[in-house]
Formats: sequence, C-alpha cells, structure tokens
Amino acid sequence: MSRIDKDFIDEVNQKHLVDLQKDYDYLGERLSRTGQDIEQLTGAAQTFQIAVPSWGTGTGGTRFARFPGVGEPRNIYDKLEDCAVINDLSQSTNSVSPHFPWDKVDDFTDLKHRSDALGLSWIAVNSNTFQDQIGQEHSYKYGSLSHTSQDAREQAIQHNIDVIQYGKALGAKSLTVWVGDGSNHPGQQHFQHSFERYLASMEKIYAELPNDWEMHIEHKMFEPAFYSTVIQDWGSNILAAMHLGPKCKSLVDLGHHAPNVNIEMIVSRLIQFKKLGGFHFNDSKYGDDDLDSGSLHPYQQFLIFNELVDAQARKQDGFDPTYMLDQSHNVTDPIESLMNSAEEVQRSYIKALLIDRDALYGYQHANDAMMASSELKKAFNLDVSAILAMARYRDGGAIDPIATYRQSGYRQSVAKLRPAVAGNASGIV
Repeated sequence: MSRIDKDFIDEVNQKHLVDLQKDYDYLGERLSRTGQDIEQLTGAAQTFQIAVPSWGTGTGGTRFARFPGVGEPRNIYDKLEDCAVINDLSQSTNSVSPHFPWDKVDDFTDLKHRSDALGLSWIAVNSNTFQDQIGQEHSYKYGSLSHTSQDAREQAIQHNIDVIQYGKALGAKSLTVWVGDGSNHPGQQHFQHSFERYLASMEKIYAELPNDWEMHIEHKMFEPAFYSTVIQDWGSNILAAMHLGPKCKSLVDLGHHAPNVNIEMIVSRLIQFKKLGGFHFNDSKYGDDDLDSGSLHPYQQFLIFNELVDAQARKQDGFDPTYMLDQSHNVTDPIESLMNSAEEVQRSYIKALLIDRDALYGYQHANDAMMASSELKKAFNLDVSAILAMARYRDGGAIDPIATYRQSGYRQSVAKLRPAVAGNASGIV
C-alpha cells in the first residue's frame, strides 16, 4: 500500500507547531472574551467527518474531453489508497462513498478488508443508470427508472437492488439514487406519466432496503436532459420521498439548483419535515457542481451550516444527515482539492458553532434585521484556521495538509506504480 509515513507528517508538523500554538492561544483568548471555549470548538472540529467520493480521486471530464492526471487511480483499490492519504493528512474524511458499476469488484469481502486496513469505512453507495455500460442489454438513452420500456426500467431497478447488496457487504447504510431521465424537446415526454413510472420503479427498490437503511434521492435541474428532468428540484424530490416512505429522504447537492436559489431555506424545510438525508458539498459558478467547496460561495455554505447547527442545537427530531463531497477536478490534483474542500466544509461548521443562538433568536423575535444579520456576520468573519489546524495536529494529521502532501512526493511515487491512462472523450464524470 502507498502511504505517507506518519513520521514524515510529524517532522513537517514540527516546523509549523510553534506558530500554530501562538495563533491558537491568541484565538483562544479572543474567544474567551465572548464566553466561547476554544477547546470545545476544537473538540467539535475533531469529531466532524465528511465522506470522500471514490470517483473524486480521479480526474474528471467535460462534455468535450478528459485529460488524465499523473498517477491517477485505475481502480477502487487505488482510489482507497488516495482516500487514505487524504484522511491521514486531513483527519476529517474517514469514510468513502463508492459508485457502481465503476467500483464493482469480484470479491467485496476482500475490498472490505482492504478498507478496514486503511482505517476507512463506507457510507452511501451510489447507483448509475445515467449511462450505458459495456454489454448492457437495454439502453438508457431515453431514460432508466422512468423509461417507457418496462424492460429498461426493470434493468435499472435490478441494478439498484444489486447496489444495495454491494453496500451491505461493505457495511454502508444508504443508497443514493440519481437519474438523468428527462427530455430535450417540448412534447417529447408526458410529464406526469414519466414521474408515475419513476415512482413505481422506486417503490420496488425501496421495498428491498434493509430495515436500518435509508434511500436518498438526488435532484438535478438539468443535464443531460435540457428541457425537462424527472427529478429536477427539491419539490419533486420531497414529493417522491414522501410518497415512498420514512426511509426515503432528499439529498441536497449544492450545485444542482437554479441560480440564486435560497438553498439554506430548502435545507430548513427538509429538516422541518424530517426529509433531509444528506449533502453533496461542492460549488458552482454557472451550472452543475464540479468546483471545490467554498471556492466561490463560502457565505452560502456558512448559512447552510447555520441551519444545520441550529437543528443540532435544538435536537430536532429525525435530524441525522450524512455529509459528502461531490466534485470533479480537471486542472488540480484531486487529492489537494478534496483536502481543501473538506477543510472548507469543516470551517463552515465551526463558524456556525460560534453563533450566539440566544442572541440571534432574540433579534429575530424583535424583527431586528440589522442585528440578526450582524450576529451571523460576526461568526462568519472570524478566522478559525488555528482551530482546524490544531484539530488535525492532535489527531495525527498535518497542520498544513497540502504543503505536507507536496513535500511527501506521493503523487510522483504512485505515478511509477500506476501506468498513465489514455485520454478520451467520455464526457462529464
């Protein structure tokens, strides 16, 4: 197994430790003036975890081309090694979300043993009926779970049931379903009939869920269906989840919304009705979801965590969402982007914990818009980098993950073991 030596991480950490301690002590003193305990916040940072998508460790693509990176993973075993490195350095990504059939293996017991040896667990398993696989009998060109062909629908249903079995072997507890079903032209599809077929298909998958599992429905406004999408927004998402039952919930991908949509309010609504299943964290400028988390809209991400921390503080019934990254990296090293994204999501969480909830509730009750907004901004504007770095250090991670990763030469080392993969025009991954 390729791994960055723990002694090397410790050696690099020693170069940063004195400065970190000074920054940490200063921040602790500053927080104490407002009654905040930096040790409690650091403990919260140490317990925060967000899953890494297996596919995110490789180079993504666009509609036009894919440019493979040096030493990128060739299979799920290589992906696990990269995920282990990400967690060794960040200490906040101890679980992996696989995608099938991309990550299918002949021996899932062996795969589970490998992940155990790397200190990684498995979270939501993802099905794929948005592209045809080699040897597939029925095409998904015109849909999968909502296809007009019953044979195509049954094929897609069986694939999802198979994915549940793979997940059980790995110890996962949820199935995420996203379909690209929809239409490109007005009149191409009967909106109601396609949704009815989708729901009927999902009912059969839902019936196969183990008692302690959840099904998470992911919505996406467009692509590859550019006129209509069967599950196009949180409205269709929650309608489907409510129809299917208590084990079915909605998944929020930050990049899958119309421009300027109030995502934090959507999150609040899903929490209120016990239908928030989890998140795919990322960022976007124009459409889709492929940018690093917090790279463009850090305040929006913070406002989302304001809702999450509020529900956590109030011990809201049914609140237990899963957190996962979902990104495509075309011009950066995926390991670096995933570490950076994990830190930015963790940063939003810690900043949301800084909010004086009682003060905020008071301003809201008094309709004091200026002070309510200022209460949020006060927490958002505070730099909590020292807390995040100290949490990593205490758990054996890197004070400066990206710098440590680059100094380790990991990418160059695995490049010698992983032959380059030829470029292709496989489209968006």
